[in-house]
Amino acid sequence: MQTNLRGRDFISDLDFSKEEVETILDVAWDLKRKRALGEPHPYLRDKTLAMLFFYSSTRTRSSFEAGMAQLGGHAAFIESKTTQIAHGDTEKEIGEILGRYFDGIAIRHVDWGIGNRYLNLVAEASRVPVLNMQCDIYHPHQCLADLMTIMEKKGRNLRRKKIVVSWAYAESYLKPISVPQSLILQMPRFGMDVTLAYPPEFPLMPEIVAQAQEQARRYKTHFEIIADADGMKAAFEDADVIYAKSWGPLLTTTDPEEGKRLQDKYRHWIVDNDKLSVAKDDAIYMHPLPADRDIEVTSEVLDGPHSVVFDEAENRLHVQKAVMALTMR
Repeated sequence: MQTNLRGRDFISDLDFSKEEVETILDVAWDLKRKRALGEPHPYLRDKTLAMLFFYSSTRTRSSFEAGMAQLGGHAAFIESKTTQIAHGDTEKEIGEILGRYFDGIAIRHVDWGIGNRYLNLVAEASRVPVLNMQCDIYHPHQCLADLMTIMEKKGRNLRRKKIVVSWAYAESYLKPISVPQSLILQMPRFGMDVTLAYPPEFPLMPEIVAQAQEQARRYKTHFEIIADADGMKAAFEDADVIYAKSWGPLLTTTDPEEGKRLQDKYRHWIVDNDKLSVAKDDAIYMHPLPADRDIEVTSEVLDGPHSVVFDEAENRLHVQKAVMALTMR
């Protein structure tokens, strides 16, 4: 167990070593057990967390806020539009001031080309930990919950388990690329073979893919990319974990209308029982939610026996509590 997390920022998935992630998971399982048994665990009594949102949220806000309360502290929800950020408060002011008022700063800012830079500049000015609630590049707390869920369903030893990180069609809006990028960075470190599948216009950031490939080499796992207009079902073959969600073609175009036109070319990239049939019999289906029902994934799959999406959503609470308890004490 690693004990050097106090005061640390968590912005990128690779900010914490594999051993430090294992520590977070051990603490998360202990906190989950305590929550189930009704055992008090006020490790952050009288501590406060600023939650600064530039982007709407259901699970992220709810789980951080509930988590801080269960740890004995308080989380303050701050909607960026209600602040003076638009009238002069730069990243330095936010880091300096909130870092003096609070014991931690959590930020969600997914604007392309802006979010991650914003978090890092706040962290440079802050005297307290900065936690990434999702930016344009990473979604590290979601990925920890995903890893926790996979281990609960497949065991702690994930070597040679195949996870498919796949694009899926959604008509609601052009979604960030941070979830698939976090997954391909983290999962090779725990022995998983990764297949990344997407239509040709929907690649991930080359530097993130290169980092993922390096993690795969280091941990001697398999990493492949299927960039094909009809590659979804082929990618699912013999999979242990299907993680399919939509993301925007941000490396191809940042124009919303052109992005929507490209997205609409691939309406057949929907997760259904036919595609799931080529995966292993005990394969699990994962999604960070919200999903576009019967567009991104059929209700038959989302509510079916392979789906673990609600266990996955619950685990957001436990891993975030673990990160906060370890970094904010």
